[in-house]
Amino acid sequence: MPVPMSDDRPEAPYLELLVRGAPAEAYERPVLRARADKAPADRLAALERAKLLALRVRGELEGRRRREAELSALYETAHDLAGLRDLDAVLQAIVQRARSLLGTEVAYLTLNDPTAGDTYMRVTDGSVSARFQQLRLGMGEGLGGLVAQTARPYVTESYFHDPRFQHTHTIDAGVRDEGLVAILGVPLLLGSGVIGVLFAADRRARVFEREQTALLGSFAAHAAVAIDTAHLLAETRTALAELEAANEIIRDRSRVIERASEVHDRLTELVLRGGGVHDVADAVAEVLSGSVEFLEVDEAPAAAVDRSRADGHAVRDGEEDWVAAVSAGGELLGALVLRGHPRLDPMDQRTLERAAMVTSLLQLARRSAGEAEQRVRGELLDDLLDTPDREPRLLRERAARLRADLDTPHVVLAAGIEAPDTGTPAAGPGGTPGGSPGGAPGSGPGATPGSRSGGAPGGGSGSAPAEDAEGRRRLWSAASHLAVTRHGLAAARDGGTVLLLPLADGDTADALARRTARQLGTAVHAAVTVGASAPVPAPAARPGEVAAGYAEARRCLAALRVLGRAGQGAAAEDFGFLGLLLAGTREGAPDGTGVQDFVTRTVGAVIDYDERRGTELIRTLDAYFAGGMSPARTKDALHVHVNTVAQRLERIGRLLGPDWQSPARSLEIQLALRLHRLASAVGY
Repeated sequence: MPVPMSDDRPEAPYLELLVRGAPAEAYERPVLRARADKAPADRLAALERAKLLALRVRGELEGRRRREAELSALYETAHDLAGLRDLDAVLQAIVQRARSLLGTEVAYLTLNDPTAGDTYMRVTDGSVSARFQQLRLGMGEGLGGLVAQTARPYVTESYFHDPRFQHTHTIDAGVRDEGLVAILGVPLLLGSGVIGVLFAADRRARVFEREQTALLGSFAAHAAVAIDTAHLLAETRTALAELEAANEIIRDRSRVIERASEVHDRLTELVLRGGGVHDVADAVAEVLSGSVEFLEVDEAPAAAVDRSRADGHAVRDGEEDWVAAVSAGGELLGALVLRGHPRLDPMDQRTLERAAMVTSLLQLARRSAGEAEQRVRGELLDDLLDTPDREPRLLRERAARLRADLDTPHVVLAAGIEAPDTGTPAAGPGGTPGGSPGGAPGSGPGATPGSRSGGAPGGGSGSAPAEDAEGRRRLWSAASHLAVTRHGLAAARDGGTVLLLPLADGDTADALARRTARQLGTAVHAAVTVGASAPVPAPAARPGEVAAGYAEARRCLAALRVLGRAGQGAAAEDFGFLGLLLAGTREGAPDGTGVQDFVTRTVGAVIDYDERRGTELIRTLDAYFAGGMSPARTKDALHVHVNTVAQRLERIGRLLGPDWQSPARSLEIQLALRLHRLASAVGY
């Protein structure tokens, strides 16, 4: 509300203007009205003096209001810094306040890039040019470069006409696009270094006062503090994140170490109380929270086990399995398999490897305990081979203590390891490389005691290379282990290994030989050839047949090597009529049993048909082969019609099978026909 004043006081109208906050041009009106009213000179002079005083008061009030606004802005900026969360928002607020308080059209802030060696536009307010907002300036270029070099404020009333700083085409083009003329720049200082520049600019010529330069410098100081604080906060957050990560790693390692210690304690306890490999697997499975099992050599994944043996560490097998080889002294004993772990911590991997090591120690301990049993098994088998007149009751009792039943059918198998580079035998079944199939001194069923193994590895010739002896030792060890698992007997003999294994129902000697060759070869990592005898019905009741079976198995082994089938397994029956040469005459069997078995197996169906029906199919077969397998010559020899020959041959084909005229089958059939005629002539 206007303050009432008497009209005769010259300062009265100016006080009213000051109260209203009138603009500066309003202070001329009282003087102009007095002149229009032709006021006296002293009245006009008093009004002039009052006007000047009023304008001075108005200027002071304006300055106070401006300083109050500046202080308020600086306070708000400090408040923003105290609660700094977003550096971009703080810098934007500083630039906006600087532009508002200085009354400029544009304000902006640039920061130095030490990596690129230049400076770039960080924040702008009031800018309309995209090129200007994306400017990057070389150090020392433009007004900003001058401020950064000298660390002092600089102002230009006309940018394009100021020669104090280095003009460049890029900078001038950006400034021209923005239309800037007057520019004030102050440095952003951290210590004694300049990290950037804060600018206020107008698109017209303008003189910036010292107070404005100081105010912009205050904002620049706040901006520098904000940037430094943000950097410190970022470094602090990074350090905290690193510490948290390190702490998490320490916690994980602590948990892993606790699990490893638990596994160590449990494995130690298992060993002390005589636990087995499956107890070890159960303990590791509980600690690693997975499924762990021990697999024998022939059950373990071969490729993964080989990689584990080569690396000396547990290896991944597929997507979720880990395999650790269990080995000792270069010999593979099996594998530990951890299932259900796509990823495995290195410490847990080491735990699995230690469990595999403990398992190998348990296996070796079990082997040491079992070697005595293996020697007993070897001695029993040696007695069966060398002393066929042993009391059956004593043989049964000794076998029962070894969990073997010698009253069931068994097969005698002769096994020999082959040299890895040539496929030739490392030591033949007769004790010499290549081996004699039989009849060599000290090698047959009636050999002297010096040829017996006594259950020890080796035997045979003492002149074999050391690596051959090592191969025979590994073969004997693997065969002994197989004999234990199959409830049979095994011994090292005549430079090779002999086994007496039970024959399961539905199994054949040939299948058992092939399976044994494969299992032993996998265990010793070398080719193993196995020859098998025909089944021995009851070794305890007829021990003499074990010695005869051994001779037959050795001849079969020699035949496999001669025929280029080293590394395979077979029985005499697998060779067709060649089995007659391998099997010979079995001890205790009537002469000619082998011949009759071959004839029956080959053409028995045709002979039976003739006997039941009174036909002449055997006679037709003789005439057919005698006539060079010609139906025309056959009908002439038999004096029958050619259609009759065709019908008989069709019947023979149904009895013998569709391949009876193949070269191999026809050779066997012709030999069987001749043996049949000979047997009929001598009355077999």
